[in-house]
Order: sequence, then C-alpha cells, then structure tokens
Amino acid sequence: MAGKKSPWGGASSGGDNPPEDGTEGSDDSGSSPERPAPDRPTPDRPARAEGQNGPRNPWLPPASPERKRPPNIEDLFRRRGGGGGGGPIPSFNLPQRPGGGSWIPVGVGLVILLWLSASMVHRIAPQEKGIVTTFGAYSSTLSSGVTFTLPWPIQSVLVKDVTSIRRDSIPEGEGEKLMLTSDQNLVDLTYLVRWNIKDLKLYTFQLAEPDRTVREVAEASMRQSLAEVSLNDAMGSGRATIEQNVRERMQQVLDAYRSGVKIQGVEIKKTDPPAKVVDAFKDVLAAQQDAQSEVNRAEAWAQQLTAKAEGESTAFDKVYNQYKLAPEVTRRRMYYETMERVLSQTDKVIMEAPGVVPYLPLPQMKSSAPTPMPTQGR
Repeated sequence: MAGKKSPWGGASSGGDNPPEDGTEGSDDSGSSPERPAPDRPTPDRPARAEGQNGPRNPWLPPASPERKRPPNIEDLFRRRGGGGGGGPIPSFNLPQRPGGGSWIPVGVGLVILLWLSASMVHRIAPQEKGIVTTFGAYSSTLSSGVTFTLPWPIQSVLVKDVTSIRRDSIPEGEGEKLMLTSDQNLVDLTYLVRWNIKDLKLYTFQLAEPDRTVREVAEASMRQSLAEVSLNDAMGSGRATIEQNVRERMQQVLDAYRSGVKIQGVEIKKTDPPAKVVDAFKDVLAAQQDAQSEVNRAEAWAQQLTAKAEGESTAFDKVYNQYKLAPEVTRRRMYYETMERVLSQTDKVIMEAPGVVPYLPLPQMKSSAPTPMPTQGR
C-alpha cells in the first residue's frame, strides 16, 4: 500500500508499506532510506517563516518570502524592552558631577543643612517671646532677636505674642447670658474682657487650657459682682463699679492659679432684661420713671416754698430790728402798708365824713362816665 502524503509535507511510513519510490523499506545494512530534513524546504513543503517553530498550521495559506508574519505579543514586549521577550530593561542614571562623582552626597548634605538652619536658628519679633524645651522639659525663655538652639528633636521653641491685647466677648455671638442681681431680678448681660500674657512660662506650663480658664474666671467674677448690686445700679450708674470689681477679682484668682495672665480691663456692653419679660419690664420701668418725675416735681415745689419762707423770715428780721429802734413809728407804718395792700384789691370805697352818703359806688360811676371829647386848639 502506497504511503499517504502528510499534510506537513512528508510521507507517512507504515509498518508494511514500502516507500513511495518503490524501494524496500530497509536495505541489508538496516538503514532507512534518506528523507528530507524537517527544516529543509521541499517542493511540497515550503520554507517556514523566521521564528516559527513546529509544524505549519494547515488552515493557513503557505508562507511566502514576500509576506510578513503579523507581530504577536512577545514581539511587542521585546520591542518595548519588557521582560516578556527577554529584552533589555531600561535603566535611569543620575547625572554626574564634572569630576565623575555622584550628586547624591551633595543633595543629602544640602537637605541636612536646611534642616539644621530651620531647627537651630530662630527669629523672634519685638512683641513675642519664646519658650525653649529640651526633650519636652522647660529650659529657658527667649527674648526678641535672633537666637540659636540645638536642633530638633533635642530642643524645640514655642513662640507666643505676649504684648498684644486679647479680647474675649462673653457670651460669644448672639447668645443670652442671664445673671441674678441682689434684688432677685434677672438681667441679660454682655461684656468684654481684655487681657495679655504676663509670664509666658507660667502661661504655657501651669494651666492646661489658659484661654478657657480666663473665660470661666471672668464669668464667675461677674456673677459675684452683679449679685451685690440692684437691677437699677446694674443698668444705670453702677456699671463702672461693677467693671472695677470684676477686674480686681479676676486678677486675684488668676494670680492664685499662677496663670501668667494680666487683666487689662472689663467693659460691660449690654444690660437688658430677659427677652421673655421685656414687655412687662418696660411697663414697670415706665411706671418707675413716672413716679420719679412726680417725686422730682414735689421736691422742686418744696424747695420753692422753703426759699420763699426763708426770704420772708429774713425780711421780718430786718423789720423787727427797726421796730426795736422806733416802735410807734414802725407800728403805724406797718398798719398803713397792710391796709394799702388789702384795700387795693377791692372795688368799694367807704368814706366817713358829715353830709356824705356812707356808700358811693365810685368805681362803677367812674367806669360808666362818658369819655370827654378832646378839644381842638384855636
């Protein structure tokens, strides 16, 4: 049986089939007939493309020398220098110095120099002071100017403004702060506290939250001072006294705490009644003002009467002195002056004379008499 042609271009050999050229399957020496090499092209098996290993795909057309094989993923990796095709991996090289050395030591040295200059050199403004701590413990206090310390983390510097005045408004925003006066009245109070740092060491290490402590001490002192005055004093002329008492009490408490804070002043900004009773409070205030107005008018009238009585008393003393010198003359003069003052206010005339009617309505006759016509001169 003749051998079948292999689809890969070679003849298949069977166990008992003779070769295609009619020769025996083996000669006397036992050697097989000469066959074309698998990689050598033959008329019925064209040459394989470069890089193709193994048999050709029977479903593809035969490769020709002019036709190029499409690239696969291995070729793409090989061209890009990836590891898939075993190609070289690109490397990044730093530029070198003119002498051939590396720039890495120079860069490291510059970074260390900048770090040392930033952590060792400190410039403190005139209104500031600095606290130096060594491994977290207090070491010294720095004044204004340029100073040097050990680098971090051995030493660190905390700088604070100790000259500028800080202002705390209590309460913050539009909140309501009700306080009780000595006459059991509530008042909505808003005030301002001005303070600054007196001792930076005590301010930093003595209190955990010094700013909050100042606000709490201010509120306690204000409540204590307001409880000693009435509502009228709190809303009127007693404000200056309250502010002075609050400042003194705050300073005493903060000095006892060793806070390092100095209170510059306290200013009351608003004293109003609570919002829920503002209408009733206005009515009461209006009634109090009306009552005070009546009291003021009564006091003014009393002062006028007192002044008039004092004047009359002074005049009487003068007349009495004259009376002691000439009693009869003074008595007659006083009688005449009194009768003149009394009779000048009546419209009746009484005359005591012989042959005259006792009563004559002279004022009526005078008022009813015709007015004489003026005469023209010749």
